[in-house]
Amino acid sequence: MKRHTQTNTNALTEDEARHLADFVLFSQRNCILRLSPELTQDKVSYPQFFLLTYLNEEESLTMSSIAKMMGHSTAAATGMVDKLQELGYIKRFTAAADRRKIMVRITEQGRELITRMRGNIARNLATLMAQEDGAAQINQAQTLIKRRSANKLQLD
Repeated sequence: MKRHTQTNTNALTEDEARHLADFVLFSQRNCILRLSPELTQDKVSYPQFFLLTYLNEEESLTMSSIAKMMGHSTAAATGMVDKLQELGYIKRFTAAADRRKIMVRITEQGRELITRMRGNIARNLATLMAQEDGAAQINQAQTLIKRRSANKLQLD
């Protein structure tokens, strides 16, 4: 008998969660190793890349929210933003409602980098799935994403 991690009928079983966690760790390690040369070519560090992925999902973010999301001090976040702005991947601007507040937005060049990297990640995952019997992992990942999306819609 499988135990559920939550009382929610949509919850993954502990075995499913462990299996999915193993897949995520394996694929993450593999993807990061393959991303490294690409990011080095574009002079972007992993934390900077992750910041770009956050910014790609938002219209704009404040410097303090960037620091909080990244788990960095405001000074460290400022350094990351400085470098990404120098590379042309993001832009700073002042908030219309409060000109003291500095906002950050991804540029089209930054979006192109994220799109290219996501394509590389997708190709890498497809290769991994072809090498391994990944159908079960894909199914579990899709199920988890659907469950999370349904739960988010219920909360909204």
